[in-house]
Amino acid sequence: MLNKVIVNAYNLWVVVFVAIGTISSAYGLAVIGSTVGQPNFYAYFNLAREGEPGYGHTSNMIGALNGVNSAGAVLGCIFQAWSSDYLGRKRTMQIGCAVLIVGGALCAGAYDLAMFLVGRVVAGFGAGVLACVVPIYQAEVSTAETRGAMVCVTGIMYGTGYTLAAWLGYACYFVSGTNQFAWRFPLAFQVVFPLILLLGSKLVPYSPRWLLSQGRTQEALEVVRRLHRTAADPEDIKARQEFWLMERQYEMDRSMGLNGLQLFKTPSNRKRCLVAALLTWGTQFLGVYVMTNYGVLIYASLGFSGSTPLLLNGCWCTLTIFGNLYAAMTVDRFGRRLYLLIGSSGCVGCLIFLCAITAQFLNTDNSAGLRAGVFFIWFYIFWFATFIDATQYVYISEIFPNHLRPKGVAFGLSMFYLSSEVPLVGAPVALNNIGWKFYLVLIIPSAFYIASVYFLFPETKGRTLEEIGHVFGDDLTVAHQWYSATAEEKEEMARQALRETEGGVFQPKLVEDKAASAQVEK
Repeated sequence: MLNKVIVNAYNLWVVVFVAIGTISSAYGLAVIGSTVGQPNFYAYFNLAREGEPGYGHTSNMIGALNGVNSAGAVLGCIFQAWSSDYLGRKRTMQIGCAVLIVGGALCAGAYDLAMFLVGRVVAGFGAGVLACVVPIYQAEVSTAETRGAMVCVTGIMYGTGYTLAAWLGYACYFVSGTNQFAWRFPLAFQVVFPLILLLGSKLVPYSPRWLLSQGRTQEALEVVRRLHRTAADPEDIKARQEFWLMERQYEMDRSMGLNGLQLFKTPSNRKRCLVAALLTWGTQFLGVYVMTNYGVLIYASLGFSGSTPLLLNGCWCTLTIFGNLYAAMTVDRFGRRLYLLIGSSGCVGCLIFLCAITAQFLNTDNSAGLRAGVFFIWFYIFWFATFIDATQYVYISEIFPNHLRPKGVAFGLSMFYLSSEVPLVGAPVALNNIGWKFYLVLIIPSAFYIASVYFLFPETKGRTLEEIGHVFGDDLTVAHQWYSATAEEKEEMARQALRETEGGVFQPKLVEDKAASAQVEK
């Protein structure tokens, strides 16, 4: 099925290569989940382990390490909102990589918890930049037919990053003695992926939509033709028509201004912001970060010890890759809204069972009950990885108009990282103090989230980024003119698009002059 949606090998290569930035973000976020499973980590920083006196302080510090990382990511999202417009998507990716490399080095070389916390903030900043700009870029270089699959690569790479962090942590568990390598090496390894992307970024083209905003129109047309050329369309007819739509939409967007406050000035943009906030807050309260970052602690609370929690966490994370692959192959066929509804319903069902099992069997020796808890943790990731993980990045990267996309995605993902403070900072303390009741904090908001998706989220599959404005009620869009046009008018628009891009050269003025001369002759 995947070979039916991938239409251009170069386009696919570009999308996959920049997704290395997503591996960077995911690995940096997830590595702490393996770190807290290393005995030498606790010994080096003089932290009490679970069951020992003083573990309350340890749970506070673990929550802080995740909390400051999310805080840094929020700052990275805000920075990206400015830099993606003024420096470009490509330059912003390069900056995010450089910052993440510095943050990873600080974490790996931390000599005390203060330095570790600073490193987590810096690494979070870089991860936040990349988390925003990579799906934006992927959406802007993809066609309407392949955009879902292309941006789903972000979800696949998130799964890859989490899986690498989990398995590397498991492997390092067996490093003998008091060697700090077991927890320092996985932290140092997070610099590898941003370094690869940074060194290879010269091969990546600029976003054609950003080039249009800089007045580099001819360069934008050449990029679109190269990215969307197919053997079945040697004259680049479809690519030229798509470019014409981009260029016309940009001319309209330019009259609206680029101020970030435009996000809240029209009913359609306010709806976009509401949908983005509900999507990201809802995803967080489904509890995926709790499962991912504290899975090792959850397995330990269910009676597993030694390297087993790390092994279970590695296997669990590996499943996310397969779920995201399925989403990439099918989300353009079945749609974003349907997948969000199915996935969130399945996740909430698993949380309900996990809550009940934990309430009944936690701190008991009932092995059957405890293993049932592990089953629902694993069943949970089936629903999340298959239907939500990649889909959320597709949806949030495509609902905002071109001139506000960096700011809109920054707003949405800032809400994602802000909302993560509740489960990430609170989870280790809550799991230690109130046990199963913590799951109610996730279940109740998630029920409202499902209702929000059903009533408020429009479907966007199969539409160009310019056409999605029509779905949200924008009046000043080329797509709005297209849908209200007659068949004859649509044919004339298509012919005009080909005339203005004839020979691979954008020449609207020449076409206008010819049309004016013909009118005079009549």
